[in-house]
Amino acid sequence: MFSLKSLPSTSAVFSAYASLAAFMMLVQSIFNQFIPHQLQVYLLSIFQGFFIPHSSSNNITIIIEEYEGYSINQVYEASEIYLRTKIDPSVERLKVSKAPREKTLQVTVEKGQEIIDIFQGVQLKWKLMTYENEKCDPNNRHSNYQQTQIERRAFELSFQKKYKETVMSSYLPYVLDKSKALKEHNKVVKLYTYGHFAEDSGGGPWGSINLDHPSTFDTLAIESELKKTLINDLDRFVRRKEYYKRVGKAWKRGYLLFGPPGTGKSSLVAAMANYLKFDIYDLELSNIHANSDLKRLLVSTANRSILVIEDIDCSVEIQDRGYHDDTFITSRNKFTLSGLLNFIDGLWSSCGDERIIVFTTNHKDKLDSALLRPGRMDMHIHMSYCSFCGFKLLASNYLGIQDHQLFGQIEGLLESVEITPAEVAEELMKDDDSQVALQMIVQLLLQKKTERDAMDQDKEVECNGQSLCRINTNIEQSIQDDDENSPVWTAYVSQVEDNQASTKASAHAICDVVN
Repeated sequence: MFSLKSLPSTSAVFSAYASLAAFMMLVQSIFNQFIPHQLQVYLLSIFQGFFIPHSSSNNITIIIEEYEGYSINQVYEASEIYLRTKIDPSVERLKVSKAPREKTLQVTVEKGQEIIDIFQGVQLKWKLMTYENEKCDPNNRHSNYQQTQIERRAFELSFQKKYKETVMSSYLPYVLDKSKALKEHNKVVKLYTYGHFAEDSGGGPWGSINLDHPSTFDTLAIESELKKTLINDLDRFVRRKEYYKRVGKAWKRGYLLFGPPGTGKSSLVAAMANYLKFDIYDLELSNIHANSDLKRLLVSTANRSILVIEDIDCSVEIQDRGYHDDTFITSRNKFTLSGLLNFIDGLWSSCGDERIIVFTTNHKDKLDSALLRPGRMDMHIHMSYCSFCGFKLLASNYLGIQDHQLFGQIEGLLESVEITPAEVAEELMKDDDSQVALQMIVQLLLQKKTERDAMDQDKEVECNGQSLCRINTNIEQSIQDDDENSPVWTAYVSQVEDNQASTKASAHAICDVVN
């Protein structure tokens, strides 16, 4: 029978506890000092497996990093969008942002926070992690690719091992599909450039801001037939995925916008992006110092995007190879025309789908013919001076009028005067009164016409003066070659007696002006 007398005394219990505690401390000290850390983790995991059968040893964790090499990880991007809809009150730290013209707040989870999701009865735990990775930073162009610390982001997805097949074959595809629908519904067109902005420093070579350019095809002052042709070409391109695959071509399209400054080339690019809901990647070739830079930038662009290279004739010496060497050398590195051509339609151009490349230039004739052929610049679009059709659209947009008594005079002047849509728009913005604004347009056109007529007259006088100089020089040369009794000399004296004095004086005066 149980008896209290059989229990050890209190002093004996404390003594045994003290001995056990001292022994455990000794074991812990030996364990920490003489057993490597990795072996410690392994032994502890085995220990937990025996004594805590339902611990995290039955779980598996999937790491979803933001970037896979230079390309963005589509699973990470989809997870970030999807988890915005799964934030519950238990999350303690959130990030909130709102860009101009966005209708709603963007709420995202802060690093270290956990989000619990349930899918087909399976509990899944998400956690955003960040870590620093020491590597060569290609964005630091003045470091000669020295080692720098770059922050990387990744999601950790944890769940029980027995549900691995469900997660991989059903849950993650569900996340991808759900995020795609959410992205299309809340699509905000972004403008990317080479480098980072403060609001977007998550990694990769591109930084971005929201594209708030209001340009649309309805507001562009270009010919209606050209506008219709371009819209049809864009629509045909985006629906031809299987067609491009069947014919064995990369799913991309190249456009060349050429014409004088102020004719709306940049506005057309923005209108294309707003129409298709494609992001824009603005690439300045002056920032490219080697062919490898182009390849790295290309693979890091997303699908359904527009890559823009503005003023390609001014960025680097990409001109006719009949007059220039194939290599364009900066102070440190080398960038070649062949590298640019391979970037546009070589093997590297197939790294992605549904991409548009747009080149702009003020001087099409300066470009190498190799750049202009189909497959690189498939469609050439001439952005011309303002026509009457374009003017009427500008008048409708800026003044809200469809017709006016001055339209006839303006139409006649536009047929003989070159003026850009930007110049017309600037005049229309100077006054809200349509009568005053249109009168200023007429005055500007008349001024340009007067200047053009004066230039034409100067050219005509110069041309006539040069002709008279050449005739007079030929006569004098003939006289020097003959004696005074020659027929040439006799004819010349007779011509002088008639009117040569005044003609010669006029000719020499014009020659002095020309010289």
